[in-house]
Amino acid sequence: MKKKIWVSAAVCAFAVAGILALDIGKDYWEKNEARREYEEMRQQDKEQEIQAQDTDGEDGERGVRAQGQLREETEPGHDAQSGSAGKKLKQIDIPVDFHSLREQNPDIYAWITIPGTEIDYPVVQDSNDDSYYLTHTAERTESVSGAVFSEHYNSKDFSDQLTVLYGHNMKDGSMFAGLHQYEDSQFMKDHDEITIYTPNAILKYRIFAAYLSDDKHILLNYNLGREEDSRKAYIDEIMGQRTMKASLDTDVPVDESSSILTLSTCHSAGKDSRYLVQAYLTEKLE
Repeated sequence: MKKKIWVSAAVCAFAVAGILALDIGKDYWEKNEARREYEEMRQQDKEQEIQAQDTDGEDGERGVRAQGQLREETEPGHDAQSGSAGKKLKQIDIPVDFHSLREQNPDIYAWITIPGTEIDYPVVQDSNDDSYYLTHTAERTESVSGAVFSEHYNSKDFSDQLTVLYGHNMKDGSMFAGLHQYEDSQFMKDHDEITIYTPNAILKYRIFAAYLSDDKHILLNYNLGREEDSRKAYIDEIMGQRTMKASLDTDVPVDESSSILTLSTCHSAGKDSRYLVQAYLTEKLE
């Protein structure tokens, strides 16, 4: 009888071990597949940049993604023979091929780049399920890596007073794991720029705060879009962070009228903890 019990226990133990091994293997495969997908998206944009530069020369339609380009064109109707000066129209070059990206997934509406980190990803928003991209890549492939995404509370043109983007804190350093580098205040000083690309604009942000927070829903917890007093109270709360892992630049011109971008990811402190990196809009080219 004891032998049968021992055999049954051993079988159960091996079964559990097998299931765990399968889960670990599945997670490993999904992470690698997600990395491959995102790298292909980046390479696709680089190829578009090179092709455009070959066609248009050094001032072609594609620039370095970390910067983008602003150029001038002569207004249609300029008379070259008479030499009349046509009006100069400023045009921006978006170094992201949104047409191709949207053919892969119409939910892609922006691209985020943070120089000095691995963060260089498309941004998505699902129209029906805010949690969808927690478990799916920007190509809609099921994956533990997920995607960088926003919820339906935010508009896709970054016109809200506060925009929140979410991403996983992956152990392999991908997705929003790089945000934890901002726990080092010197790193924040050296890498304080975020660039967001949309099909029609380039938005430049400056990072001014990075700190450990709880998991409260910022957009629902604060009446940021309607009440100026609420926005001021929220700014005061950010500037009042005094935790060990807080990195703050209190000299920045941030107030209740500022447009703020918040990047949110998980933290090893616990399942109810979130690490936030926040930046304010400094320039919009469109």
